[in-house]
Amino acid sequence: MAVVDLLGFELLEDRPQGEGGRWVTVRPRGPRETALLLARADGPEQEARVGDRTGGRAGLFLHTDDFARDHERMPAAGVTSEETPRHEPYGTVAAFQDLYGNRWDLVQPRLSPAYG
Repeated sequence: MAVVDLLGFELLEDRPQGEGGRWVTVRPRGPRETALLLARADGPEQEARVGDRTGGRAGLFLHTDDFARDHERMPAAGVTSEETPRHEPYGTVAAFQDLYGNRWDLVQPRLSPAYG
């Protein structure tokens, strides 16, 4: 299973950029307003920053309607979990790294007036 499928995304574009570079655009299935551009680091300076673009915190948040299902499927796709799931006032969350070291939070929001 491709990581795109695992995360519930669809591939919009996968185009070579020369010299080993790649331009990949994905978006969650369904919505048409959202997309992510995933570009390979270009050289040692950019490679050193992969996974640390947000000061060591997760910079990407993947919301789910079934945390247990999605959290269980991630290791099979090569995703590295950074912690056991925890319950916060806003919902269930666990940090993970994608295949390239980018930090994400998998979040199942709590449905309440305060947290939407």
